Amino acid sequence: MDQKTTTGRTSDETDALIRLLDIGDNLPGASELRARSYQLLGIEPDAAVVDVGCGSGRAVAEMAERGARAVGVDSDQRMITVAGQRWPAGGFRLADAYKLPFADGALQGYRAEKVFHVLDDPGRAVREARRVLAPGGRIVLIGQDWDTFIIDSDDPALTRTIVHARADLVRSPRVVRRSRNLLLDAGFGDVTVEVHTAISNDATMIPVLADLAKGARSAGAISDAQYEAWLSDQRERGQRGRLFLALPFFVTAATRQ
Repeated sequence: MDQKTTTGRTSDETDALIRLLDIGDNLPGASELRARSYQLLGIEPDAAVVDVGCGSGRAVAEMAERGARAVGVDSDQRMITVAGQRWPAGGFRLADAYKLPFADGALQGYRAEKVFHVLDDPGRAVREARRVLAPGGRIVLIGQDWDTFIIDSDDPALTRTIVHARADLVRSPRVVRRSRNLLLDAGFGDVTVEVHTAISNDATMIPVLADLAKGARSAGAISDAQYEAWLSDQRERGQRGRLFLALPFFVTAATRQ
């Protein structure tokens, strides 16, 4: 039997999530977005940096290549195992965003990508980030607004239903709208917000669209027939290079005062 991880996911479910994250890591502009996050962190040689919710560890490896003492933490043991296998030189630890394994003021950088939407209390995570950052340390949060998948379809009403129903399954689907205020409330300064939009026109993103539709169907928002018809249309568009998916990612950065 497939055992549950510490996150409540089975290892098979975690592996499916890793496949989706891998797709996202290879979207047009994804590499540039990660590089921008490292620039906003102001990574310097030997700086101590954490990647919270590190997943399969790519960002940790890339920050280490830039000279940082980067550590990845994740609350899913399967993620930590995969990260260690992919990046054996990296440092990875099992921990969650509410209780990081670092002393007060021990870090110069805190990064979290596609993480805060799964938290039930993002404000608590921001306060924990402030605790582990030294004065002058930088925080960078990257995330999507789950209500703003922009998808071309012959049935826009059904598409809206799918997007919003899938968003409602997420703990904090619109946290990026609050991220600036969360940082200000926690006493951070120099808060900035940027948006970087990934656009896909081919079948690469079909697994992501399938996940959206599957979630809407599981929530009872659409029928099996609607699921099949909508996804069939998106697959056909992808095969012809006529798919259109635009996904804005918001980058919120600040300095620990």
